[in-house]
Amino acid sequence: MGGLQNTLAFIFVLGVMVVIHELGHFLAAIYFKVKVDAFSVGFGPRLFGFKRGDTDYRVCLLPIGGYVKMAGDMFGESTGDTSKAKPGEFLSKPRWQRLIILFMGPAFNVVLAVALLAGLYLFHYERLAYWQEPAVVASVEEGSSAEKAGIQSGDRILSFDGEETPNWEAVKLTEIAAVEKTVDVGLERNGQPLTVELEVTADDQGLGAVGWEAATDVQLSPYPDTPSARAGIEDGDVVRAIDGRRILAVGTVLELIRGSEGRELQFELDRNGRTVRTAVTPEFDERSSPDDPAYRIGAGVMERTVVAELGFGEAISQASADTMKGATLIFGFFEGLFEQRMSARSLEGPIGIARMSGEAARRGWTDLVSLMANISLNLGIFNLLPIPILDGGGILLLLVESVIRRDVSLAIKERIIQVGLVFLVLLFTFVMYNDILKTLPGG
Repeated sequence: MGGLQNTLAFIFVLGVMVVIHELGHFLAAIYFKVKVDAFSVGFGPRLFGFKRGDTDYRVCLLPIGGYVKMAGDMFGESTGDTSKAKPGEFLSKPRWQRLIILFMGPAFNVVLAVALLAGLYLFHYERLAYWQEPAVVASVEEGSSAEKAGIQSGDRILSFDGEETPNWEAVKLTEIAAVEKTVDVGLERNGQPLTVELEVTADDQGLGAVGWEAATDVQLSPYPDTPSARAGIEDGDVVRAIDGRRILAVGTVLELIRGSEGRELQFELDRNGRTVRTAVTPEFDERSSPDDPAYRIGAGVMERTVVAELGFGEAISQASADTMKGATLIFGFFEGLFEQRMSARSLEGPIGIARMSGEAARRGWTDLVSLMANISLNLGIFNLLPIPILDGGGILLLLVESVIRRDVSLAIKERIIQVGLVFLVLLFTFVMYNDILKTLPGG
């Protein structure tokens, strides 16, 4: 059932992305009076559809991608001989119009990302509370880059790689893209400023990590008939201390519970601004997680989140800001690939996207909408890369022709298309191979 759910979620998510992307091309083509022969969702044999005017709207067998076929336009790019183009064909239009037609596909994906997030934020705007709080280090992992640099619990991060980092969100976004770099980190320790050099290493996903944990409020969500519920802990209680030890991170709570060996623990909680103290006795649990038997209190232990409903203007503004942050992160990833600091193994192909889509769908509509916005943004930016066959390749060729004020020869365009096809086939093969490896044990 999980595989079927993943497949259905993948088809839905990708279908929406493709329809919106191709709709951008289609509307721009219609606006400039270009004849559109086909609007297709999927590739391969036509399954069903209808024809209206000159356009065949169809759904094809392979639900991976789609295209708009404009009259006289091969592969949806600026190929062919413009001198032989007939009125109404793509190549008969001025270069600036063709450029806009190509650009509108990726642009619609970016607009969709903003629209999805804005719609979500109107009803459910949820953020980790600590992301907007000062970047104070709760703990440092033993043997990590942060420990080697001398960073300590309680240090406040002021700057990272020359960028001011007023909160943890800014720190994390910069840290992810700084993989395999040695950066200067500005700190404040006991009111005194200092600077350390920090080597950013790659985590299991190939993203930047240094081994520090953010200081954050830790919330509990008790399960029925468990030690936490019997102790009177309520959903949303924030843990301030356990046995007198101040709590700043989820890892500290789990460490104290697991290391209790069944000894009674004294919890100090914050319940809606009121201090509550209670004793909880962890129980050895091997049923809920057979692969990881341990002492537990029977509660979800998580970082505190903030949930709100934004107004229309606030939702648009926040969605635009989040989309811009996402775009910056994507461009940082491409920069890391180009500089060979980041691994292409972190790329997700169809299998990975299907898995993530299924997991998001099972968690709920809010996670699915967020994932769709992320995929749409990635799709839009990826299509703007100057790779032949992609929209960005066609845009680059049109810009070159505009500069030299003449068409690139048909022979050169054909070679460019061939190179682009080979590159995309190799890329698709790589991401599929990478996806399959990730599904294997230890992959």
